[in-house]
This record gives sequence, C-alpha cells and structure tokens, in this order.
Amino acid sequence: MLVDPTAKFFEEVNDPAKNDAIEKVEDGTMKGLKELGAFGLQVPVDYGGMGLNNTQYARLVEIVGMHDLGVGITLGAHQSIGFKGILLFGNPEQKAKYLPSLASGERVACFCLTESSSGSDASSIRTRAVLSDDGKHYILNGTKIWISNGGISDIFTVFAQTPVKDPKSGEMKDKVTAFIVEKEFGTVTGGQPEKKMGIKASNTAEVHFEDVKIPLENVLGGEGGGFKVAMNILNNGRFGMAAALAGTMRGVIHKAIEHATARTQFGKKLESFGAIQEKIARMAMKHYVTESMAYMISANMDQGSKEFQIEAAISKIYGSEAAWFCCDEAIQILGGMGYMRECGLERVMRDLRIFRIFEGTNDILRLFIALTGIQYAGSSMKELQKAMKNPVGNAGILFDFAGKRAKRAVGMSSGPSLTEHVHSSLATSADQTSKSIYEFGATVEDILMKHGKKIVDEQFVLNRLAESAIEIYAMVSVLSRASRSLTAGHSSAQHEALMCTTYCDEAFHKVKICLEETQSGRNLKIYSNLSQISQDVIQCGGLMQQHPLGF
Repeated sequence: MLVDPTAKFFEEVNDPAKNDAIEKVEDGTMKGLKELGAFGLQVPVDYGGMGLNNTQYARLVEIVGMHDLGVGITLGAHQSIGFKGILLFGNPEQKAKYLPSLASGERVACFCLTESSSGSDASSIRTRAVLSDDGKHYILNGTKIWISNGGISDIFTVFAQTPVKDPKSGEMKDKVTAFIVEKEFGTVTGGQPEKKMGIKASNTAEVHFEDVKIPLENVLGGEGGGFKVAMNILNNGRFGMAAALAGTMRGVIHKAIEHATARTQFGKKLESFGAIQEKIARMAMKHYVTESMAYMISANMDQGSKEFQIEAAISKIYGSEAAWFCCDEAIQILGGMGYMRECGLERVMRDLRIFRIFEGTNDILRLFIALTGIQYAGSSMKELQKAMKNPVGNAGILFDFAGKRAKRAVGMSSGPSLTEHVHSSLATSADQTSKSIYEFGATVEDILMKHGKKIVDEQFVLNRLAESAIEIYAMVSVLSRASRSLTAGHSSAQHEALMCTTYCDEAFHKVKICLEETQSGRNLKIYSNLSQISQDVIQCGGLMQQHPLGF
C-alpha cells in the first residue's frame, strides 16, 4: 500500500507554504507525485495505473488533505473528475488511447462544465457543438470558467449543447453531450490563472474553444447523454472530498491539542478549561462522523452499490462544514498564534472555503437531498392517492396508512429498529436513530400530502428536511463504526462508543426540532417573514433602515 510513502512524501518533500506563495504546485513536487503514481490512483493496472479501489483511494486522499489541499485539488481535478468520465463511460478504444498517458501524469486532465451563465444549473450551458458539413467532426465553440487545471491541461472533458433528434416527435432539440477534447486539436486556449482566496497552488482558469474539430469517436457516453455523464462524475467524485477533509480535520485538531496541552494561562493548562474541552470534543466528534461517512460510502461503492448519490452529497456537505468548524475552533484555541501565517491555519482556512461552493454548492445539494428523498417517498404515496379516489375499493391501502398514522399518534413506531444490528451498549443510540428515521418518513408523508408537487418551491421546509437527513445519516455512520470497534475489541472502542452516544443523543434532538420546524405555524410564519425581509432589502438595493445617527 502507498500509505507510508505518500505520507513521507508530503512530510519531507511537499512544501504547502511555498506552493501557496508561488501560486502553483512546485515543479519538483509535481515530478515526485507523478513518480509516486499519484496521477493514476484508480486507473486499472492494465492501463498503467495503480488500480486502487475506492477505499484505498480515499485513504491516500485523506493523507493529501491533511497536508496540502491545493495539491489535493490539482490531483482531484485531474482524476476524481477530470478523466473520471473516461473511466466510467469510455469505450475500450477511448480508455486505451487516453488512460495510460493520464495515469503517468504525462498528460493532465480537467472537467469543463461551468460557464458564466450556468453555475449550479448545469443544463443551461451555452457552449455548442454541431456536426460539420461533411459529418466527420463536431465543431465546438464556447468558454468555460473557473476550471481547475484549466491552464495546465492537455485533455478536457467538455460538456456542450448539441442538436439531437427526439425519438418520439422527430424534432431536433438541444441536449447536453460530453466530449473528450485534446489540446492538440488546436484553437483550445487557457486564460491566465485566477487570483483566488485559497487553494492558490491549484491552477484555475478560463478555457476557450473556438471552432475546435472533435472526431466523432470522441463523444463520451453517447450523443445527448452529457447530463447523465456529468452528474455521475460529480456523484462519484464527491465521496473522496469527505476523506480529504477528514485528513484536514485530523491535522488542525493535532495543532489545537498540541497548543492546548502546552499553553498555561491563569496557572492552568488550556486543556483543563471547560470551554476548551468542549471545543476539542466537538472537533473530535465531527471528525469521527466525517471519517465514518467517507469510509462507509467507499465500502458500499466497492461492494457494487450504484445508489450512493445522496450519501455522497451528505458527506460533502457535512465534511466541508465540519472542516470549517474545526479549523475555526483550532484558530480560536491557538489565539493570536493561530492568526499568524507561520502557523499555517490561516492558509487551511482560506483553502477550505471553496469546499462549500464547488462540485455542487451545499445549498443546492441540500435541496437535492430533500427532493430526492421526497421522490422516493412520493412513489409509494401514489398508491395512496389513487386509493383516496376510491376509498371503498381500496380499503386495505387506506387502513394500512391509517394504522401507521394511528400508531404514530400514540407514540408507537411501526418502523424496524436498528437495535438488533448494533452492539448492545449502543442500544439507546440505535433506538434514537430508528425513531428519527421513522419520524423523518412520517414528516415527509405529511409534507407531501400538504404541498404535493409544489413542495419544490418550499425551500425553507426542504432545508430542514435535508438537515434532518444529514444528521440521521451521521447517526447511522457512527453507530456502524462504533459497533464494529466494540465487537472487535479495539483499544479505542469505549472512546468511540462515548463519541457515538453523545453525538446521537444531540442529533436525535436536533432532528426532532428540524422536523417540527417544517410544519409548526410559528416557524412557517417566520419563513414568511424572512422571505419578506429579503424581498424588501432586494427591492431597496441594500439595507432599508436609516443610519441610527441619521446621517
């Protein structure tokens, strides 16, 4: 395994402060990473890669995340999304042609989706590709912005609108198609590197395509299948983000503990103060959750699971926000020293800010989580809606639904319990998780009955549903991991159990509050007020109230 040599490389060779200062990955570091095999971690051995599975990949990404997120973005933009489409959707000829040089690092890849007019709305891209008059090429025109590795790439996975014949109507309609584009095709140019808040070592640039001729065989995933390709790439790549951020958290927590155990104030070590203890404990629990999520998802992927998009989105949201929390608290514990550049935490904080934005903003992903969960629930609700139109002929369905609601009304859960699947000492936490799952499902039922298809416009409600789903998945993740540690008799088992039960107890109450806030009249009024306040400020073009001094 590459764990030890990778850790040694980042401890002895890579210089994150220098990379940040020169705003690129230092040439010697890039050369060393290629020699280490870091540019083709998941490329099959037959194509010159390391052939790692998802769990092995996550373990190495965690090491990178602990030391240098700028380097992590360079590597991730290359393989986690850059040429991931070739791995997932490429035909044998495409894989044989491109993967060997990409795995060696001879050529660098990037993922070209974002445009000035389309950020989170990927289907609204304007870059176009049309067939040439002789039918031998696609002619590509357009500009992509904020592309990681955009200025240093040789291979581009590009998404463009293409006219496609609708099989039903026969009409030509625009659909997104994915293409493998080589810089050697000509008239592919990269802009100057963007000046960014953080991850300065990674190259971020515009990429311009002007009458680029793309061979027909470079269509990726079929004509009109680009949206599916893009979403699968992003869903597949998100799990690695949680692993990287778990590594970042491990690093900043170490700095905080090192300081808290050495620093004396008021005659006591910082570690002895309750305020500091709470910070460290919450940092440790958030790390435990993030790491547990990352490796639960990677294990499921390695076991052949194809449905992990919600879990990956949850891990991206939770990990990015938990890492920000941990870094912020670490700086607070270190005080003035944490604010100094020499400490290194200010660089980590700048680097972390982008993780709540790219590869799906956390705001959009929260809506995705809630709406996808509702979609699953909605399919089972269709039977009920049909039954209500003919209550006499569908009494069985109605009585079953009424029975579930009656049990819920008297505090009885008709859902399965997780207690039989975990270590006996975690039974209370398992029961809390089971109740949270059941109440989540019941709340979704109620919301669907109330709003129907209009639920897509109720973002205040959807955000609370998403928050509940995130916390429930966190509970499940730590229950699974702590239970395994207890069963195996690991030396840290009791500590893990303590973190698990503490986290689950708080999460249980947080979920309860979030679910109540989706329907309570008080909160619905608050949401209406918040909407009105926002509209007032927007219409005014800024804050409405006069300055308290009157001038």
